[in-house]
Amino acid sequence: MLGSRLGTLLRRSKAQALITQLKGSPRVSTNLSLLSPLRFTASAPLEGCFLSRHSPFYAVKSIPKSMFSQYSRKMSTSMTLLNSNKAEITNSGLKLLVAKGPHAQKMVGIWLFGCAAWVFSLVVLGGVTRLTRSGLSMTDWKFTGNLPPLSEDQWVLEFEKYQKSPEYKRVNKGMCIEDFKFIYWMEYAHRMWGRGLGAVFALPFTYFLAKGYITRQLGLRLTALFALGAGQGLIGWWMVKSGLEEPASEYVQPRVSPYRLATHLTSAFVIYCGILWTALSIVLPEPPNGSLSWVQGAAKVRKLAHPVSVLVGLTALSGAFVAGNDAGHAYNSFPKMGDSWIPDDIFSMQPFIRNFFENTSTVQLNHRILATTTLMSVGGLWLAARKLDMHPAIKSLVGSVLGMTALQVTLGISTLLTYVPVSLASAHQAGALTLLTLMILLAHTVRKPSPALLKSLASMPKSRA
Repeated sequence: MLGSRLGTLLRRSKAQALITQLKGSPRVSTNLSLLSPLRFTASAPLEGCFLSRHSPFYAVKSIPKSMFSQYSRKMSTSMTLLNSNKAEITNSGLKLLVAKGPHAQKMVGIWLFGCAAWVFSLVVLGGVTRLTRSGLSMTDWKFTGNLPPLSEDQWVLEFEKYQKSPEYKRVNKGMCIEDFKFIYWMEYAHRMWGRGLGAVFALPFTYFLAKGYITRQLGLRLTALFALGAGQGLIGWWMVKSGLEEPASEYVQPRVSPYRLATHLTSAFVIYCGILWTALSIVLPEPPNGSLSWVQGAAKVRKLAHPVSVLVGLTALSGAFVAGNDAGHAYNSFPKMGDSWIPDDIFSMQPFIRNFFENTSTVQLNHRILATTTLMSVGGLWLAARKLDMHPAIKSLVGSVLGMTALQVTLGISTLLTYVPVSLASAHQAGALTLLTLMILLAHTVRKPSPALLKSLASMPKSRA
């Protein structure tokens, strides 16, 4: 009996020594769930040792060596394919816009999304400034910036400058100084908010350049956007200056040139879309994917989304001419314009170009036609997308575009019927930029993947989990 116990203790000590050796060996993981048969066949201490039927290594010991060699070949082949795929992705020609890794990518992306939100708020504030007729309250412009009046004497001096302007003489004659302070602060806030954007853009840009986060391609793109932003301030003053000139007729109210207003608004939209697209390209260097059929579905949506995006932009541009000509007050009825579908005075001006862009009736009719066409086009895009196999994110975006387009048309009609109140008109302008944002998101989501990603998806099994 003593011999039997000694034998048992000896076997236990050998088993314990084996476990200790396995834990200390660099070739064998201490996590048993991660141990592969390939590792056991290469481990010398396992050969000829005692293994109990209840040991976790017993089943491994009982596996034939032929199966080990087959498994080893499969593992080697899988690892080779994995490494080759990584090499293909690395050498695919997909150039990231941000260097120094994911942290830098996140920081630059957050900064640019913040700048895009700033531009969005600047556009809305500019719309409120125009709707409250505050844009012509500041009669001068300084490149270094204007300090606001800090004393009552300074306010009187600014008010005297405004009293010499055509707007005061023909529209606001008799205005008190308190009302003047309101429109002055509105215009001042708009100008200073634009200057603040320059600082918010330039200072982090300089910091990220110093840190080495910005690649050459991204640096050139951001420099161009900064130049556009600087030029936007000049365009804004060029626009305001047109409203400070005496109108050609004594019966015409002084207002800024609709062409200059459209240029100012279009430039703001271009800057916003450029910043937003760049931010999306940084945080999403590849479009969402899951299978080759999804990529093919996205390609079909892309063919429809691009012309719809152009139509949305043209409709927004026509809205700038509606605002610049005060055409929203021409006919405050819908769907007819007064008592007819097409008013008689749409060709009352000559030549054709002036009639198309300056006749209030024609300008409003153009905007109505473009808005209706946009709604129908987006509806067609939504119907076509329902029949396609594509990523759920794309389906969700198409549905959001349809919903926003319907809301924007509703806001436009409500603004028209209620004689253009400031609240609804501002919401309508913000809605135009929101709809354009969704179209940018959709166009970015359905863009063409890189060649490496297409090759990887093509080699995947056709069935999708």
